[in-house]
Amino acid sequence: MLQAPPAPPTGYRRVLAVPEFRVVFAAHALSLLGVVVTEIALSVLVYDLTGSPLMSALAFAVGFLPYLIGGTLLAGVADRYPARRVLVVCDLVCAGCVAAMVAPGTGIAVLLLLRCALAVVSPVFAGTRMATLADILGDGDLFVLGRSLLRIVSQSALLVGYGLGGLLLTVVSPRHALLITVGTFLTSAALLRLGTRRRPARASGGGALLADSLKGAGKALANRRVRALLLLFWLPAMFSVAPEALAAPYAAELGAGSTGLGLLMCALPVGTIAGELYAGSRLRPTTRERIALPLVCCTLLPYLAYAGRPGLALSLALLALAGAGSAYTLGLDQWFVRDVPQELRGRAMTLLTAGLMTIQGVGMALAGAAAEFAGVRGAVVGAGALGTVCCALLAVEARRTAEARRTAEAHRTAEAHRTAEARRTAEGPKDETGLTTM
Repeated sequence: MLQAPPAPPTGYRRVLAVPEFRVVFAAHALSLLGVVVTEIALSVLVYDLTGSPLMSALAFAVGFLPYLIGGTLLAGVADRYPARRVLVVCDLVCAGCVAAMVAPGTGIAVLLLLRCALAVVSPVFAGTRMATLADILGDGDLFVLGRSLLRIVSQSALLVGYGLGGLLLTVVSPRHALLITVGTFLTSAALLRLGTRRRPARASGGGALLADSLKGAGKALANRRVRALLLLFWLPAMFSVAPEALAAPYAAELGAGSTGLGLLMCALPVGTIAGELYAGSRLRPTTRERIALPLVCCTLLPYLAYAGRPGLALSLALLALAGAGSAYTLGLDQWFVRDVPQELRGRAMTLLTAGLMTIQGVGMALAGAAAEFAGVRGAVVGAGALGTVCCALLAVEARRTAEARRTAEAHRTAEAHRTAEARRTAEGPKDETGLTTM
């Protein structure tokens, strides 16, 4: 009796069945591990050298500041050079920077400069990797699921990465921990070099790199459709970080202690992971696109409930619910990879990454400033209200740009048909041999 063929993989198993993606996925996890451990170990090392909590915090925070620089001035790298080469070189640069941190006699200023260098490289690496996913998986549903899996790994790092890094530092010194991260970056580089195909650059390399990067960013932002999608990625993220930025004073208000603080910091990532897993594994691609705009308009609404002075348990539920709403990004991913011109794909995706990190830092600063005047709950409620209004306006703009794009495509198709028909008419009827009859 013949056995039925095995069922094809579904959901995330489909993307994990692609060998080249598995290599990119493993390299992403290793690079992320290197970044997380580097942040913790460097912060501890600076504190050991200076005894200053301010300098220790600065070593951690300085990693977020140069993202915008790398994402705008170096974005052209993602399209001008073969993607595999860019990814491998970025990992090698990170390994070199961390190795230099371990060198005896390295001063505080040099340590901070090396940390900045890591942050400059990061958006170039992330944008190139995102564009590479489209090369490996195509610009359809597999790309969306691949992006979702990488985001899930990143969110999981917020839950376990810092804990594991702290545990590692109880066993080895900060310098030895940094040496371990050199190994993770080198391993990631080896995986990408040996496990992915070489593909040509997407754009020509003429002109100065900085000018080309700025020109590419300008083209992306000048495109009304692309600009609307970028803002849909950025602005909700700016408002959503308010509870995380204010978690410490909020836990103090609730009398929840360090345990409550830890739970408040984990609730949003847990909700994000759950929402992404459900949308990626249970919803059809058309459904994810259809709910993207309504969902982005609702994702910040749970913050309004902070006006009712919720306790710890309800606050955790509200944060998890808001995190689950970020599943709208699966629909945005599909639109973004489809609507961005291929020759701008690497630069646009690098700009997306850099802007996302930068805007979250801005959001945290604004939340802290608002809390000085309106209190912690008032700041979170304000973020929910203002953010919802902004999301609704952006959703309207995104719908208009989608309709304009469809109309333009219909006009181009109709014009192509008219041109082809006019050409056939001008050529006249043909006989059986295919020659024009006169």
